[in-house]
Formats: sequence, structure tokens, C-alpha cells
Amino acid sequence: MALLTLSSPHTHGPNRTSRIMLTVALATLPGLAVMTWFFGFGTLINTVLAVVTALFSEALVLKLRKYPVSFFLKDNTALVTGLLLGLALPPLAPWWITVLATSFAIIFAKQIYGGMGNNPFNPAMVGYALVLISFPVQMTTNWVTSFQVTGSEIAGFSEALSIIFTGSSSAADAFTGATPLDQYKHLISKETSDELLQRNTFNGWLNGGWEWVNLAFLAGGLFLMARRIITWHIPVSMLVALSICSLILGWDEDLYTPLSLHLLSGATMLGAFFIATDPVSASTTPTGKLIYGAGIGVLLYVIRTWGAYPDAVAFAVLLMNFAAPFIDAYTQPRSYGHSKPKRGLKPGDK
Repeated sequence: MALLTLSSPHTHGPNRTSRIMLTVALATLPGLAVMTWFFGFGTLINTVLAVVTALFSEALVLKLRKYPVSFFLKDNTALVTGLLLGLALPPLAPWWITVLATSFAIIFAKQIYGGMGNNPFNPAMVGYALVLISFPVQMTTNWVTSFQVTGSEIAGFSEALSIIFTGSSSAADAFTGATPLDQYKHLISKETSDELLQRNTFNGWLNGGWEWVNLAFLAGGLFLMARRIITWHIPVSMLVALSICSLILGWDEDLYTPLSLHLLSGATMLGAFFIATDPVSASTTPTGKLIYGAGIGVLLYVIRTWGAYPDAVAFAVLLMNFAAPFIDAYTQPRSYGHSKPKRGLKPGDK
């Protein structure tokens, strides 16, 4: 009788790439809902546009490469890339910004390297960095001020649609502008912290509604950790490093952005739980994840404080993507049956 000689492992886990990506997409929905509530339908419109563009771009490249389109689209990786870009871009960014960022992310940051699992950089952040550097005005002045701050209604669905696709709205300047992070960074040299927090952007609220957005993404991130989609290493080390830098270097709120703004404004929680934890471009060893996450936290603080950009999640993640293979090479854990871990790079290693 012939014996069955299959190599291990002999069991199959319940997780598939498509299911994991779908779970990640579902975990972003609380953040998307809160952003829509506080800042209007712009984020929802751009998210739908980004997802459609991502799926179309992926299908187009797969068709050109003569790959089965439906088979690869079902892994939901393009869906997540479009979703993250839609959440990261300004709510009232022109439609062509969203299309350009998303198509570049899929075609040049993902498919040009061979598709899923081969990209060395986070595709969504590559697309975001491209439009942020190329079109700084559109990327920094199309953020919506929360109705909590203005005390009036924000743009409705039809008006948001008109602004995004035609740019025509006489009322747009009344509820758009820079984010609280940007406002605080550029105005703190002229005013005290108490005076600045009473400005229109804040008006007594902690972060103009952004605190609730970040708490919603935090809840989604904790859900992913509970489902073991991600581990705690990268988000915790990133947030701890960011907090330590803020407490040590930015203790004077009349000179530097306070810790509350760093943690609960901008894309901090979205970056910590959904962007930095990309399984392809991030570090994979337990120790490496801690170093990788801490590096993002330090870079995030440095660029936010002394750089030209108010929020630096994309740049911090992309810079640490460069370092991820090197970090993993020197943080390999000990393999079972060996007394010492094999670490470092040897001549001829690729």
C-alpha cells in the first residue's frame, strides 16, 4: 500500500487573503462613518471613486499581463488600497487627484513589481506621497472644518459632488481649509496655545472632530488585533515612540504641537493600525516589528515638527519600508533545533 508523503503543515488555517483584506476593509467602516458624520459626504464620495479606480486599474494591468482578472481581483487587495487612499485624501480633493493617486498606487507601486506580495513599498502611501508632493495646494486646502467648529451645516451630498467633480461652489471657502495639525504648527509661533485653541479651527473642541475620527480608527484597529489579523507590535511601538518624542521634545505647548494633537489628529490611528501594518512592506519578525513601528513614530514626530508637511504618515511609512528588509535580516528569531538565530547578511545574499 502506498504511503501518503506530504510535507507539513498538514492543516489549513481559516484565513485567506481575500477574507483578511475584507476584514480590514470592514474595520475601517467606523472611521469612514465618523468622518462622513463630522465632515460631510466628500470622504465617502472620494472613497467610492478610489475603490472603483483601484479595481479598474488592477483589472486593466491584469488583462495586459494576460492574467485571469476575476481570480486576482477577488483577493480584495486592490479594494483595500483604494479604501485607504480614499480615507487619507482630503474630503473635497478634486476627482483627478483621487484617480491619479489610486491608479499610480496600483500600476506603479504594486503591479510593476509583480503584483500582490511583491511590492516593497506600501502602494497607498506611494500614491498619496505622489499627489502630496506634486499638488500641495489641493492636498492641504481641501480639508473640511467640522460642523462642531463652524456651528453651521457642512456641504451636502450634491454640493460635495459638485465641488469634487467641477470645483464650482461659492460656499466652499466657508467650510474648507487646513487641518488642526497644520493650523497649530504654523500659527503657534505667533500666538500662545490658549489663544490658538480658541481659533475657528478648534473653537473649544479638542481637535475639531478629529479626535472622534481617530478613536473610531482605534476601535477598528483593536478589532483587527482581536481577530489576530494584525499584532500589537507595530501600532503600540509607533504610538509609544510618538508619545515619548512629544513628551520629551515638545513639552512646551506654546512652542510645539501638544501630545493630544499628535495622537488624536490627522492620520495617526489610521496609520498605526491600517497603513503601517501592511504585511508585505512592513517588518515581519517580532523584534523587527517593534523597531519598525518605533522608527515610524520617531519619523512622524520629526517631520511633523520640523518638516514642511503637517502630517507625515506617508513619508514615515515609506522611509521605514526601505529599512524593513535590513531590520528583518538582523532580528531573525532562533529556529527550533538551533542554539543561535541566523542573523545578518552574508556575501551573495539577495
